[in-house]
Amino acid sequence: MKTISEINEKIASGSAVVLTAEEVVKMAREQGVKDTARRVDVVTTGTFSPMCSSGAFLNFGHSEPLMRMSGVKLNDVPAYAGVAAVDCFIGATELSETRGFDYGGAHVIEDLIAGRDVKLTARSYGTDCYPRRELETLIRLEDMNQCIMFNPRNAYQNYNCAVNTSDRVIHTYMGTLLPHTANATYATSGELSPLLKDPELRTIGIGTRVFFGGAEGYVAWEGTQCFPSVKEFPDGQKMYSGATLALIGDMKKMSTQYIRAAKIYKYGVSMFVGIGIPFPVLDEDMLSKLAVGNDGLFTEVSDYSVPVRSRPILRERVSYAELRSGQIEIQGKTVPTAPMSSLKKAREIALELKRRVEKGEFLLTEPAAKLQLDTVRHVLNEREVR
Repeated sequence: MKTISEINEKIASGSAVVLTAEEVVKMAREQGVKDTARRVDVVTTGTFSPMCSSGAFLNFGHSEPLMRMSGVKLNDVPAYAGVAAVDCFIGATELSETRGFDYGGAHVIEDLIAGRDVKLTARSYGTDCYPRRELETLIRLEDMNQCIMFNPRNAYQNYNCAVNTSDRVIHTYMGTLLPHTANATYATSGELSPLLKDPELRTIGIGTRVFFGGAEGYVAWEGTQCFPSVKEFPDGQKMYSGATLALIGDMKKMSTQYIRAAKIYKYGVSMFVGIGIPFPVLDEDMLSKLAVGNDGLFTEVSDYSVPVRSRPILRERVSYAELRSGQIEIQGKTVPTAPMSSLKKAREIALELKRRVEKGEFLLTEPAAKLQLDTVRHVLNEREVR
């Protein structure tokens, strides 16, 4: 048994043993869970995947004369200005009014982090205390006051594998899906994926410090659409899914190495977000979950050609080892697979987080409170408008 406080003391003294999730899977198989739990203190994880539910609060500072911005555009991408006089929220998936699918809120965020000029256009209805009605200027990240990345739904614990059984090509947030189940796409980084390493969220809660876009960030709340579930199969294997995190961090400290805009063909704009979580090895039970490899982590295969909430499930269970092999079997057919997320970047994040922990630059945190995990799933109840 170890505590987070004890592990932090070892980190501060430079004596902590830190492994990436891939390294701990290998070590546990070679040396056993008990010995690995005794020797290892921290396990780092990583994911780099499109996360549409992302955005940033920006504070521009006051102009002369003063202005209460009621309409804001950044490089012709509308931002929500109903917050305060010179605050706005720019959403990653919002599209440019002039460039459509080629440019959106995620591109604005990437441009700002990269240090590029962004055109700010603002309008106002004008008041006695805020008389200015129009503004057009160039701004940079360094010119603004606070730039707070706030992503309501990130780090999906597990996501399904998508296929298309129809006779036409369809374009989705899971990429282009070819007809007659000719390809399959998936989005989770398997044994490196943060929430699959602590599937019951034993050590993750409000205030947990995370690697977020290259900077330190924090878990602010459970993410939207956070409905954790576990399915147990007759052979004793379990499939966890449903948990999400709301994350907050300082955009000024982030890097385009770990925040990148994405254009998904004929679907829209999204944003690749790099997230890593360091997990304390508290005991054997914690290590046993951290040590589950791709062959013991599962998702299901869904038919995306049926655009309803309950899509047909074509396979109730497929392992990430199968998905990573490049092909899976679906209803007797061999189907090539491809990831939406980057395994290379996930490994890079886990290694960078390992380096920071080993150097004493990244300490672990006790959650201030547990996440609310018994939320009720509601669907849109459409009613007649009179």
